[in-house]
Order: sequence, then C-alpha cells, then structure tokens
Amino acid sequence: MDLLKAMTVFVRVVETGSLTAAGIACDLSPTMVGNHLQALEARLGTRLIHRTTRKQQISAFGQAYYERCVEILGLVDDAERLALDHLATPRGRLRVTAPVIFSNECLIPAIAEYCERYPEVQLDVVASDMLSDLIEDGFEAAIRIGTLQDPDLVARPLRPYRLVLCASPAYLAANGAPAAPDDLRSHQCLTYAYPPRSEFRAARPEWPLSGPHGRISVPVDGRLKIDNSEALRRAVLAGMGIAMLPAILVDADIQSKRLVEVLPNHAAPDRSLNLLYLRDRQMSPKLRSFVDFIVERFGSASDFQTQ
Repeated sequence: MDLLKAMTVFVRVVETGSLTAAGIACDLSPTMVGNHLQALEARLGTRLIHRTTRKQQISAFGQAYYERCVEILGLVDDAERLALDHLATPRGRLRVTAPVIFSNECLIPAIAEYCERYPEVQLDVVASDMLSDLIEDGFEAAIRIGTLQDPDLVARPLRPYRLVLCASPAYLAANGAPAAPDDLRSHQCLTYAYPPRSEFRAARPEWPLSGPHGRISVPVDGRLKIDNSEALRRAVLAGMGIAMLPAILVDADIQSKRLVEVLPNHAAPDRSLNLLYLRDRQMSPKLRSFVDFIVERFGSASDFQTQ
C-alpha cells in the first residue's frame, strides 16, 4: 500500500464528503477510493469513517488522524517545493581551484560579476598550482593547465595559456639580446619550478620555441628557479635574467616597456587550459552556473562551436 497516496485519498474523502467526489479530485474511480480507504483502516486497525448506504460520518479517531494527515501532507508538499526550488536556483557553497596567475589575473576580477548573477552561491576559491584530486580534496571544479588524463573528469576547453619570453631593458643592455634560440644557452634563464605531478616538470628545464625554421627545444639554465610566477616576474623586472612567463602576467609590462619581448619571431607554444569537473548526470545548479559562466568568459572559440 502506498501510505501517502492512501492518506491523500482519505483527506479528500473527508473534505469532499463522498467517495465519488473524492474520486473525481484524485482521478480515481469510487471503487478505488473505497479500496484505499479500506486498506488504510486495515493498516490502522480501526474505523476512520463510518459508512452506511445513506451517509458517512468521520470517527473520533478519524478526525484526529485527518488533522495529522493534513499536517504530514503539507510537509511533503513543502519538501517537494524546496527540492524543485533547489534544482532551479543556484545556491550553496561551491569550492573551486585554479592556477595562481589565472586566479589573480582572470578569475578573481570576474568573480564580482558571477556573484552579482548568482547571489545565493558562496565561492571558496583555492589559488594553487598544485594538481588536486577533485574528490579527495573536496573540489567541485578545477581550472588547470595541460591535457586531461583522467577519464572520470569532463574537460571544457578555455582559451589557451600563452607564454612569452621576456627580459628587462637593463638586463639586455648589459648582456645583449639573443638573436637565435641557441643564444639562450649563454644567458641567465630564470625558470619556473613546477609542482609534483605536473606534466611540465622535468629534471632539466627546456624551452620549446617555434620559429621560421620549425620547432626547437633549447636546454636552459640559470641561477634562479622559483615556484611562483609573480615572484619570477619581479626577478625579471629586477634585471636578473630572461624568463618564459604567462602573457596575461606580463602584457602590461611589455606595453609599458618595463619588459622587452625576447626572440619575438620564436613563439613559445600555447598550453591548453581546461575547466574540469566530475562526470555526473545530476550536475548541481551551482556547478552548472559556474561552468557556464567560466566558459562564457574564458572559453575557446572551438568550445563555443561545439555547443
């Protein structure tokens, strides 16, 4: 027996005054209404409604039970509305992680617009270059540089992460500007210390470059290696050497001539940037809102073409 269904039928019988009217209200035949009522009375072991061929009258227990049923069914309706509202409105706490530079230069400046659109979502943003396990570390989404290797994750491509070789005018004045990629071997090349599990981590740093004669990979070395791009930028500004840095970090420095692009005819390859989240057919509204927003703001052209 469907207890909630039987309670609903009983309430309609009391409120309409007859099995026939209750059947119309519940889209059931009078016989089915009677069956639900009899099953409920059998379950409870007592009469809810005294019925004769001429009239029906609710029992004293039936009256008390009716009032409780109305209360219970009201709570069920409230719960249903709450669930529907939850499915329709992005709300709750959303924990995401992104690389430090992308967080500082792109994500955080865009957060105000996201929060204005979705005021009931609270964001926990962890800016880190460490590779995180979404389940183990409690993240619902991650923005990461590099290729996707986990089949349990969905990857939405964002605009590629562009790198640029640069140095300060003072360093180039003192040491000369490299004219070809091999010239980098004789320069102080400041390198980024990639975190463990990164696909870019290597025992000896090499800078891949693409130029008029194709692609070349140049082994580089220098007296400074740093695991923070902003600190690496400051070292370059201080004239300590040449570095390969994210374009989003140094574009303004190059435009203002605080830094100079080195080997402008030899570009560093773009690196893929993806928004990652777990495969889940029941994606929460808060996660869906974040995914849609990030793809809208930072998605690649190819990603939009596949929508």
